[in-house]
Amino acid sequence: MTGPTDLTPAQRLFGDFAPKLAELTDDVLFADVWEREALSKRDRSLITVAALIALGNKEQLAAHINRAVDNGVSKTEVAEVITHLAFYAGFPSAVSASRLGKDLLDK
Repeated sequence: MTGPTDLTPAQRLFGDFAPKLAELTDDVLFADVWEREALSKRDRSLITVAALIALGNKEQLAAHINRAVDNGVSKTEVAEVITHLAFYAGFPSAVSASRLGKDLLDK
């Protein structure tokens, strides 16, 4: 029997509601796309954080800012991405991302 500690983050978050989406997240997104060698995980993290800021997706952004730091992105670089995107994604998106980044990275 599979216990809660055996579940992936996707399975824990929404696997009971959307099991196929959890499967695709685990098997395609994280086991394939994130593992491709053409871009480093660090670069993928920067791209993902930028896309999530531009889309205003704060819920996913928190996890990916933490993942970016784990992949070698510095606090200063996260702040610089946010500042840069203020001019491309809008100030409201950048301010929201800054507040979230500050809360996450100033601990």
